[in-house]
This record gives sequence, structure tokens and C-alpha cells, in this order.
Amino acid sequence: MAAVDDYDDEDTLALFDFHESRAGELQKKSPVCGVCGLVESGVTTAVALVGAAARSCGFFQVTNHGIPVGTVESALSAVRAFNEQPLAARSAYYSVSIAGPAVYTTVPIPPRNAGQHANVPLLPWRDTLVLRFGHDKSHLNHLPAACLDALLEYHQSLTALGKVIAGLLSEALSVGSEQLDRAVQVEATHAVPLLPAVPSARAGCRQPCPHRGDFFTVVAQDGVGGLQVRLDSHGDAWVDVVPVTGALLINIGEVLKVL
Repeated sequence: MAAVDDYDDEDTLALFDFHESRAGELQKKSPVCGVCGLVESGVTTAVALVGAAARSCGFFQVTNHGIPVGTVESALSAVRAFNEQPLAARSAYYSVSIAGPAVYTTVPIPPRNAGQHANVPLLPWRDTLVLRFGHDKSHLNHLPAACLDALLEYHQSLTALGKVIAGLLSEALSVGSEQLDRAVQVEATHAVPLLPAVPSARAGCRQPCPHRGDFFTVVAQDGVGGLQVRLDSHGDAWVDVVPVTGALLINIGEVLKVL
């Protein structure tokens, strides 16, 4: 079997184009990997593509991942339904701490920078539903009934996908297919912010996704658009991630980057 180092990242990712957008930011055609098809056609190919995308971009989209489109859409709809409940119903889950199996909270407000005008609004701000799924079912009683079934199904599917991705990334690190899976003990923490569409993209403010120093994060993108990621290899430029029907975004975390 060929080693991952035998593959040239630039050649592998040659089909991913970079160019300047009219807003002065880089636009990028996200690396797209058909996970199930790649694994079936050969683990070496899958490892090479996933490893190259992770090293060169820090993120990639996966298609043909085995999770039905309806499962992802139902999960997104369930979270939207939770946020559309009356305030009294949502408030039962509100907490300033993110500890616990189900928390409805607001993203921490950053401190005002020195010299920043007092009238400048402190951003970002957004409501976020944070759900944690453990190994047993005792936590299910604490989850919102409005989205329990849909998110539980999504969680089960996502856990299986997470193990596949962890295996491919482990191979890319040349530490064996099960090493990262054992280290991560793949479980899902769902942090779902409510980010409604804005009338004008130019008038919107960037809202960073919840940042966690983990190995990797799976992001389900809706059809609203506007998702951006930071590309370290291009001077910390922010790049657009164009939605791909049925695709999930894999964002490489800080812990995995140092490995």
C-alpha cells in the first residue's frame, strides 16, 4: 500500500480553484469527497484525498456519506421548530452555562476592544441550542420534545459517519485506522445556532461558528448560504463555502492540526 506522503497535495487538489471575489475575499470551490464511494473503490484513494484536503484547506465537504438527505433536513427543521416555539417554552432550557445535556443559550459576547467606540455594537450575538448525547438513554428525558426524534436519528447517523472520518484521518496521519477513533471516542455534541437569512449579504456581519479545540467538526449547512471558513494556507483569508446538495462539511479542529 502506498503511503500518504507519496501523494502530492497540490496535484491532488489541482481542481480546486482560488480567485479574488468582488468583495476582496478569496472564493473557493470546496474539496468534495464521496466518502462511501471512495472507501469502496480503495482505502488508499480515500485516505489520500481526505488527507490532502485536511492539510491544504483544513476543511472539505463529503457526499455519498450514507446519511439520507431527509435525516439532515429533518434535523434542521426540528431545530428551527424549537426556535419558533413561544419564549416560555424555550426559556425552560436557557442557561448562561453550556454544561448539561440540553442548553439554550447565547453565544458569549466578546469584551470591547481598547479604543472601540461605546456606540459600536458588541458582536457576535445569536441564540444557540446545545445538545449532548451520551452512551446511555438517561439523557433523553432532558432533550426538547420538539426536536428529540429527528435529532436522535441524526445523531446516530452522524456517529457512524464520524467513525469513518476518524478512521480515514488516522490513516492519513499514519497511526493506524483505529487510533483516532479510540482517542476521540466519537460522540456528538450538537451546537445549533439560529442564523436567519439577511436581505443583503453585503449588509450582514460575520458570525463565527462555535469554535472548539477538538479533532474535527461536522457541519450541516442549510440552503440559506453565507457559510465561510478561514483558510490558514492563504493568510487566514475567509472563503465562501457554496452549498452542495446533500453534502456535510468536515472542519478540521485545532488539536488535529498540531498533529
